[in-house]
Amino acid sequence: MLFRNTPRPPLYAVRMDPDRARQLLARERERIEQAISSLDDEAHETGAEQSEPGDRGSEDLYQKEFDAGLAADLAEQLAAVERAEARLAAGTFGLSVESGEPIPDQRLEALPTAERTVEEQEARGLL
Repeated sequence: MLFRNTPRPPLYAVRMDPDRARQLLARERERIEQAISSLDDEAHETGAEQSEPGDRGSEDLYQKEFDAGLAADLAEQLAAVERAEARLAAGTFGLSVESGEPIPDQRLEALPTAERTVEEQEARGLL
């Protein structure tokens, strides 16, 4: 027999374990910071090598533009980690910032910085 007045469990009860979320975010932060460090090291080495003039102008320009785009992408990824860490601290990690619906653990395992459900991302044309 079902009771109509039986409260439904809250949606947040199905969210990812906070310790697992911290672990995933720490791993993501480390990956991004290593990529940034590697990019900085490469830029430093390239700058040291360019003490002699040469005919590599267009090659160097392409590499600088590529590196600048990669640096911007990494900075955005790091900002996404920081937003996810703030949601974790606030107790809202694993919930869509748009609808409040739970984000499946499988999605968070693959993309710990996910801010929306797959359906919401698709509706925004971001997937």
